[in-house]
Amino acid sequence: MAAGFDISKLNAAQREAVEALDGPVLILAGAGTGKTRTVTCRMANLLQKGISPEKILAVTFTNKAAREMQERVAGMVDKKAANKLTVCTFHSLCVRLLRNGIERLGYKKNFSICTPGDQTALIKQFIVKRGGIREKIKPGDVLAAISRAKNSDKGLASIEDDLYRTIAEDYTRELQMRNAVDFDDLLLLGEKLLREHSEERAYWQERFRYITVDEFQDTNSLQMSLLKQMVGTPYNVCVVGDDDQSIYGWRGAEVANILQFERFFPDPHVIRLEENYRSTEAVLRVANKLIKGNLGRREKELRPTIPGGALVRLLSFTGDEAEAEWIADEIKAIRREGKRKKTEAKPDAAVMRLIGGGGGAAEEAALADANLRAWEDFAILFRTNTLIRKMEQVFREKDIPYRLVGAQSFYDRREVRDALAYLQVIADPNSDVALLRILNTPPRGIGEVASLALTDWSREHEETVWESLNSESFRAEVSKKAATAIAGFCDEIQNVHDQLIGGHDARDLLEGFLETSGYVEWLMKNQKSDTERDQRRQGLADVYESLERTLGKGKSVQTYLEESLLDPQKDDELEKKQGVTLITLHAAKGLEFPVVFLTGLEEGILPHKRSIEEGTKDEERRLLYVGITRAQERLMLTYCGKRVKWGEEVRSEPSCFIGELDFDWIEEIDYEAMMQEEANDDDLEDFFGGMREMLG
Repeated sequence: MAAGFDISKLNAAQREAVEALDGPVLILAGAGTGKTRTVTCRMANLLQKGISPEKILAVTFTNKAAREMQERVAGMVDKKAANKLTVCTFHSLCVRLLRNGIERLGYKKNFSICTPGDQTALIKQFIVKRGGIREKIKPGDVLAAISRAKNSDKGLASIEDDLYRTIAEDYTRELQMRNAVDFDDLLLLGEKLLREHSEERAYWQERFRYITVDEFQDTNSLQMSLLKQMVGTPYNVCVVGDDDQSIYGWRGAEVANILQFERFFPDPHVIRLEENYRSTEAVLRVANKLIKGNLGRREKELRPTIPGGALVRLLSFTGDEAEAEWIADEIKAIRREGKRKKTEAKPDAAVMRLIGGGGGAAEEAALADANLRAWEDFAILFRTNTLIRKMEQVFREKDIPYRLVGAQSFYDRREVRDALAYLQVIADPNSDVALLRILNTPPRGIGEVASLALTDWSREHEETVWESLNSESFRAEVSKKAATAIAGFCDEIQNVHDQLIGGHDARDLLEGFLETSGYVEWLMKNQKSDTERDQRRQGLADVYESLERTLGKGKSVQTYLEESLLDPQKDDELEKKQGVTLITLHAAKGLEFPVVFLTGLEEGILPHKRSIEEGTKDEERRLLYVGITRAQERLMLTYCGKRVKWGEEVRSEPSCFIGELDFDWIEEIDYEAMMQEEANDDDLEDFFGGMREMLG
């Protein structure tokens, strides 16, 4: 048995899961129960039992999770075998399916993937064309309606608003005409390809004989249908998840997929992971009592391996100002208590150097600082982003560093999207969406009139945009200035494309082309400060470096582009920032922190007003459960009598969920009463102090 894979170190339920390799398997993995370790050990066991790595597929929801899973397996078994496993997201899987057979659906094999920015630009065009600008229609609202419709059984017909539906139909036709797909199309077309074409279905069922799906509670109906097409008899499929942590119903996740797994795959082996290695007994007792309020859930209970622990504190405040002030002060107080026992260590090298210098007071200060808890030990969880502002304001005033989760993605930055579009066109000039993005970026004499004429021409003549640009007939339709600019642009693109095909280095070609095309100079001119210019340069440098790194692994330019487009979030966002974490409950799923403050336990906030109106309070209860189970050592729950919303003070009522908590493990505190009591004690001390002075 390979080093690192020792089944004797697993608990009984984990061992059972690792050894259940054949037929349908449902692993119900509660929060903090060692799910990832169990899943990766199971995959390692498949390899050790002689299953070919090429026959094994694992699907999860983020590229970060996929990478970590593959790395863990590689640490347990032969690294070469582990690297032959297919571990990817649903979207990446569908790219593989479509690259193999999208021609059957009326597309060309070299389809391009439309980014969110490109989608918005397209939708804006059709809003103007259909007169939606008078209705003040927002592109984001239309795209959300399209996404919901594509992931539903009825498709675009399910969009009730006539204007929205018309714009959606225009958008869908335009994408196909440009041989492009968006993220929703990847799933939609991947499922359709397998469902409608038995040869494709048979090929992939034979290709992957053992399939694992992580975070199964987050799958939607389309992903469930795709999975059913992928899995052939004898149904060697293992799904891992927790219905108690299903919190994405608002974006289409179907908790029924895990609750009714038996409907999809017959007689599954059901295994429950219930031993929790993350949180104290106090935290788990409160969580267990709460989640029992949900009916129809799969029965399970988190069992603590860390007995006792500090009572969960439930604090009420008159207003959000007092709440924020107290949280900030409490963080400083807990931080001064010192490091956690499990993380206590010798002072780091910088501290040792200082001590070695015989710094006296400086030495004492350095040692004191070395013994403080890290700011990163603390997290504040919010139901909505709007609640974060007050906390930010107080943290700035009190000089507390913090990190906000959910800031702009690397791949949302202008210069990064432009560079990737240039690279896409260099690799394949027939990539319509990318070509239209860079056509006049920087301005090169191909203005909006010429661009609109170009898209109309390509549509009418059923050509790609590149074919139309190279058409003498089209060039005769635009001004002489535009025609000259188009000819020069096409020559530049063709030249650099030919160099790439001829074997020139893609990184050098991209960097050189962005310089010679005038793009970099134009980009720098449009920045307001040296800081902004440095940020843009760094963004381009990061693209060049990541492209070089990917090509160095033997991957193609097309693979690099797909990985970039399908990995829109910076997975290391938290690790690269320092300070107290300010994060929404949805974003906190999968994370853990020693000390957690969970704010806003009020009606209309948690549960959210919309859930009360729509009858989806069960999901809000699960959301609170997820928040509670993020805490390792200490948990503070807070609510206020009033909050400032949109500049006005609004009264609040305590959340109905508070009454469902286990008060045997809760310390309830009225902040105002506590402050009054402390004030009275101080007054009394002042009185007796004055008396002692008089007598003295």
